[in-house]
Amino acid sequence: MQNKNIIGIDLGGTTIKFAIVTRAGIILDKWSIGTDISDEGSHITPSIIQSITQHMKGNNLQASDFLGIGMGSPGTVNKSKGTVIGAYNLNWKTEQPLQEMIEGATNIPLFIDNDANVAALGEKWIGAGNDEPNVVFITLGTGVGGGVIANGDLIHGAIGAAGEIGHITIDPHGYKCTCGKNGCLETVASATGIVRVAKDKAAAFEQDTPLKQAILAGEIVDAKAIMDAAKEGDAYGIAITDEISDYLGLACGNIANILNPSTIVIGGGVSKAGEFLAERVRKQFAVYAFPTIRESTNIRIAELGNDAGVIGASSLVINESIHQSNH
Repeated sequence: MQNKNIIGIDLGGTTIKFAIVTRAGIILDKWSIGTDISDEGSHITPSIIQSITQHMKGNNLQASDFLGIGMGSPGTVNKSKGTVIGAYNLNWKTEQPLQEMIEGATNIPLFIDNDANVAALGEKWIGAGNDEPNVVFITLGTGVGGGVIANGDLIHGAIGAAGEIGHITIDPHGYKCTCGKNGCLETVASATGIVRVAKDKAAAFEQDTPLKQAILAGEIVDAKAIMDAAKEGDAYGIAITDEISDYLGLACGNIANILNPSTIVIGGGVSKAGEFLAERVRKQFAVYAFPTIRESTNIRIAELGNDAGVIGASSLVINESIHQSNH
């Protein structure tokens, strides 16, 4: 058992990432395939099975060489049944029996959780969370997701939907969110939200700056371009980054006041802005956090990048095998 490795899977809307990971969280091998979401996503699970079996065949690996398969998936995951529902970016409208299909085809036990939860586990274990027991992970990508780890365990909540950090209300009169509410963090701090804020406020901004001109001229500007402009001293870029950091600081303050984590890790594509963003979020966090919490909470940028998902998925398998041997 000690020398068995794990297969980690990170199921995304455009790519499915696979890795062979050791029990110490070291990636030995990784590969990926495209996500085919056509026909209501009915090709996704068969393509995962095919990719695993091909890799095993090509490398002379047997089911008995693995402790398990860990997987992170979008949507609402039923951990005990091993099913996923409501993963709209995969076109999965009905319940998907992932565990049944993948275990049946590979003879390897499968453990599954929500993708943001799984990335949180990865960052807690090997990344910016320093394997501390109380860590909150926020991922700023196309949307905003999150995972909450308290006393070493993921918080799932009553129906498995805990950690919906993207839907913390930061402005009751704000933008309409895809979830139907107004003013969710996701509407302003996701990669798409940042662009929306920058476009909406450009005309009213008093100074003329290269970024403002580019936006008003209808040029295509993404979140990275906005942060890069800010780093180069563009006054409008700085104003937008400061506004986004205020929203993030408010959300982090609320989260920390409730959970008192030692570290809040910021990941996802937007986090590539690095310390430039983190410093501003820390400054606003100090405004909104309870004094003792302000002193004791670190806000750090994620360290694992694209590997957080496969590493965290692997830790699901390790955690489950520890739980089972303890019972």
